[in-house]
Amino acid sequence: MKSIFHYSLLAAGLISAATLTGCKSSSKAPKTPEKQAVVRTQDKSIVILYENDVHCAIDNYAKLAGLRDAVADTAYAAVVSSGDYLQGGTAGAISKGKYIVDIMKSVEYDAVTLGNHEFDYKVPQMMSLLNYLAAPVTCVNLKDKKTGQNVYMPFVLRKYGIKTVAYIGVTTPTARYTEEYAFLDKDGNEIYELSEKNVYELVQKAVDKARSLGANYVILLSHVGEDDNNTHVESHGLIANTIGIDAVLDGHTHSVVPTQYVADKAGRKVLISQTGTKLANVGKLCISKNGVITNELVPISSITRENAVVRHTTDSIKALAQNFTSKHVGTTDYKLRILDDKGNQQIRLAETNAGDLVADAFRIIVGSNIGMTNGGGVRSEVNAGELKMGDIIDLLPYDNYLYEVEVEGSTIALLLTKCIQGLPLEDGDFPQVSGITFDIDAAAHQVSNIKILDPATNKYEPIKMNGLYTIATTDYCITGGGFRGVLKDSKVTKTGLMIYSEALVEYISNNLNGHVGKEYAEPQGRIKFIKK
Repeated sequence: MKSIFHYSLLAAGLISAATLTGCKSSSKAPKTPEKQAVVRTQDKSIVILYENDVHCAIDNYAKLAGLRDAVADTAYAAVVSSGDYLQGGTAGAISKGKYIVDIMKSVEYDAVTLGNHEFDYKVPQMMSLLNYLAAPVTCVNLKDKKTGQNVYMPFVLRKYGIKTVAYIGVTTPTARYTEEYAFLDKDGNEIYELSEKNVYELVQKAVDKARSLGANYVILLSHVGEDDNNTHVESHGLIANTIGIDAVLDGHTHSVVPTQYVADKAGRKVLISQTGTKLANVGKLCISKNGVITNELVPISSITRENAVVRHTTDSIKALAQNFTSKHVGTTDYKLRILDDKGNQQIRLAETNAGDLVADAFRIIVGSNIGMTNGGGVRSEVNAGELKMGDIIDLLPYDNYLYEVEVEGSTIALLLTKCIQGLPLEDGDFPQVSGITFDIDAAAHQVSNIKILDPATNKYEPIKMNGLYTIATTDYCITGGGFRGVLKDSKVTKTGLMIYSEALVEYISNNLNGHVGKEYAEPQGRIKFIKK
């Protein structure tokens, strides 16, 4: 069993590589003075396989472990995660993360950090799951509010042959806002703190301590991403404000970054990489016997070997879920889309037919004036044909409940305006709507011509800024997690009605008679982009 203490110096026993062996790669990082001064040569290379933002893509874990096994006799190996594994698909949703941890436990990780979606089931459930995982968890910036102590260790030390690697974990401070409910007790008091202003300093402190304890290499497991945000903590800035890090294995933004170099505070180039999402790629960081660091991404499709134990675990879990996911819900004549033709997250940029369907379900099932979902809460596309329960859960995988709030028209206008400020960049707060139409001037980041559906006349009428309207949305969006926190202090008129995926099932089954037809062939023109 692997130690969970950050001073653990256990040796790893297996390596990973695809159809490749050793550390061959074309992307070479410059040697540091420390590496050039090494007297004793490492007996074998160290290969660190890494992933980020897997989001319940459970079938690919067996290949990840198989890649590790492929060249187990030629190098030391590690498998690490930069977060967002517990949520984002059927297996996570129906088990509240337990099935995912079962699979990851069979892989045997050397270290993991936290993604923002690890908080989706709230901190107590996250802590219970990760304790069961029995792999070292590292995060420098999650603290117990009462004691001020770290919830998880700021770094993990692992020894491979005669060399020691330190893994330092850090998660995006934006999780404190997007998953705000997870940090509060039942009375709304903050019990966990996600440090924001001093993140770079906390990372530097962990680097210095790890080096003082003999770490030869420092690898940052970062669920921060390269995009700027309201906390102004991002991975390039993290490198630029620290020294002593050898590589940053990034996550959160789902980018595919094979190998980049960013200058640290001392001007030294630091390697940074990100694998994308859903284990489409496995990262392969190699530290040669002479201390040269190289890196590449291995497409999961190119890996032919699977680990039998992990595959057995995955197949067992799929069998457990089969009775639930195979349940017939209905049919759809059209693909329910969240992506554009180039693979961009259209649902985070503009109206989509999947967004229309979900927002309609919210509005009609709850009986509100307006239905709204944040684009980030709709996660997968559904192909035309039979609709099964598994398709619905993949589309709406989170443990979100439907609520209704009552707000003035001015609050709606504020919400829409705030949630389009990220354009033209993808933004999980971009609203998908029902019972309301509006225009967007993307260049000026302005919203205009807001109209609300009048149920008496079935016509859209101009919004009344001092009028009262009801909105059906998720608890995530009214507790500060979504819609920029605009609905946080709104009057709640209906609570905990049903999980949001159940609302969609009910709408399709009862209101659409089990058939998604031509009205959802394309987006319905509720959101229009204009130029002034």
